[in-house]
Amino acid sequence: MSFRDEIPCTGIERRDALIRLFAAAAAAAGVTAARPARADAFPSKPITLILPFPPGGSFDPILRALCNAAAQDLGQPIVLMHKPGGGGVTGTASLTTMSESDGYTIAVMHNSVIRQPLLMKTAWHPLKDFSYLIGLAGLATAVSVAADAKWQTLSELLADAKARPGAISWGNVGAISVNRIYAERLAKAAGAQFNLIPFKGGSEAFQALLGHHLDVYGDPGFGPMATSGKVRLLATFTEQRLKRWPQVPTVKELGHDLVIESAIGLVAPKNLDPAIGARLHAAFKKAMDDPEYRRMVDEFDLTPHYRTGPAYRAYAEAQFAREKTMLDESGFKPE
Repeated sequence: MSFRDEIPCTGIERRDALIRLFAAAAAAAGVTAARPARADAFPSKPITLILPFPPGGSFDPILRALCNAAAQDLGQPIVLMHKPGGGGVTGTASLTTMSESDGYTIAVMHNSVIRQPLLMKTAWHPLKDFSYLIGLAGLATAVSVAADAKWQTLSELLADAKARPGAISWGNVGAISVNRIYAERLAKAAGAQFNLIPFKGGSEAFQALLGHHLDVYGDPGFGPMATSGKVRLLATFTEQRLKRWPQVPTVKELGHDLVIESAIGLVAPKNLDPAIGARLHAAFKKAMDDPEYRRMVDEFDLTPHYRTGPAYRAYAEAQFAREKTMLDESGFKPE
């Protein structure tokens, strides 16, 4: 049937029919024209990345370089928002209280968040309440002391802590971090005892270390301080010696089978649209090749470890199971 066949033949009817047809055609054209505006490609506004640590720590320059590169690909700025607290857990966990999962608020994920429900009751679960976007890298943990500290080796430090139980302070970020747990395990294995002190972030802890208000710091982020000669590295909790610090032994080779695996990545609230997740993943994956980001990764002794979203979720599931086994074997009871 032709357009002409659809129009009645009487004058008034023909007029009214023409009005209806042209109105319908205009409306259809309007819908077609408006559709791209309503379905603008993500993102159409700035994205917020939550850093669950205070300003000034090692995460700042690393994530800033990554976000600057990803923003170039996304065409929108990525704003860093610091939400410290709870040993780096509070900020990331805040995603679970959001009513929308639209990709405009994401956060740094790390193993303390994965471990949290094993240590205390939480209203969220790391394997149920996040959309895993991408795995980025592994953090290297070292035993650091001030450059003028009297201990030249880890053995000397442990012997002193054994001779003077509780007299030597050992700092970590977060009272429930894996680095604190492994400090306790190392002390127990050596028959020693440290005064373990939690800090909100690495910047605060290093200031205390350099000011001789803290004796030992056992966390990542030591690279710039060690490079400048302000701190001395006694050992690392890595599987192998770090390429930038070949002279520094691992805790494992010194006779204590303790290796800390500490991965970081990015997550969004649960139920994220897969298309948005894929867009974010692609942008951050590309950003991982950015020269400035790679320089920051090297400077802070991170091990690049790219994981897809599903692979990062699988890692989190395996890590959760490992942590549960470790805590069960230690007799730990959640609060």
